[in-house]
Amino acid sequence: MEQSQEQQQQQQQKQSDLSSIEARQQKLLQPLEQSVITPEKLEYAKQIIEKDKAIKPFWVNKYKNEAAKNWDRFYKRNETRFYKDRHWIEREFTVYKGKDGEGEDNQPRTLNCLEVGCGVGNFIFPVLERNPNLFMYACDFAPHAIELVKQHEDYKQGRCSAFVCDLTKDPLTDTIAKDSLDVVSSIFVLSAIPVEKLESAVKNIKEVMKPGGMLCFRDYAVYDAAQVKFSSNPGHMLDKNLYVRQDGTMSLFFSINQIKELFEKEGFTTVECDYVHRETINRAMDISIDRRFLQAKFIKQ
Repeated sequence: MEQSQEQQQQQQQKQSDLSSIEARQQKLLQPLEQSVITPEKLEYAKQIIEKDKAIKPFWVNKYKNEAAKNWDRFYKRNETRFYKDRHWIEREFTVYKGKDGEGEDNQPRTLNCLEVGCGVGNFIFPVLERNPNLFMYACDFAPHAIELVKQHEDYKQGRCSAFVCDLTKDPLTDTIAKDSLDVVSSIFVLSAIPVEKLESAVKNIKEVMKPGGMLCFRDYAVYDAAQVKFSSNPGHMLDKNLYVRQDGTMSLFFSINQIKELFEKEGFTTVECDYVHRETINRAMDISIDRRFLQAKFIKQ
């Protein structure tokens, strides 16, 4: 039976949508031009931030103690709608394309990976789809996020394993063998942890990494537009460079020296550690927003 005109149009639209998605993914995999925030803008951001003051200690302790609960509420409310899939990961961290060499039976060796703070899987599923020789562990301290990962149509035993874990107190070795991982990713994760608990989190991660394994890091950097916005509206600052959002989740903004010291103290070697600037333009409002991130790679010795 011949297709109706409406069915043909729907099929053509579907093919067009798929082509657009593929084109967008390919664009995201291409290197980006380097850009920087001007000294004038950095000085302005610094002045705004330095004027801000922390809220009362009672509320600081409350938000820190309820971090996991507030993130779980976040995922219950937003489910999979909030974050977009991170197709840019392989552009920034080419290690996920695999390693040369073969394992048993002359087959490509499996690369064993972990994403800490996996959320609902916006990182793991795009990477698994493009790289058949990866096995991905994924953990988050929000139980509802892990449930959403396990409900995903691409969640398959033998390719990934998701579990609930608070990096600051739950040993990863309860689930993952010690010294077994080739790659660990920390993408906008450590910023959700108060400074005083970061050392415990990094030690925990180190335990499951192979000597020579790589940790891929990306997170918020000091003087990012989001930090300026927080400090422009007093009542969000918990500690130096640490802020609370309206929903109770926290965000810490890192400097290069701070993050290098954190990892090098635990025996990691810094491969690279730099600020990344992304200018976001809102054409409707005719404004540009300077996003500032910190991206790094560390090797376990």
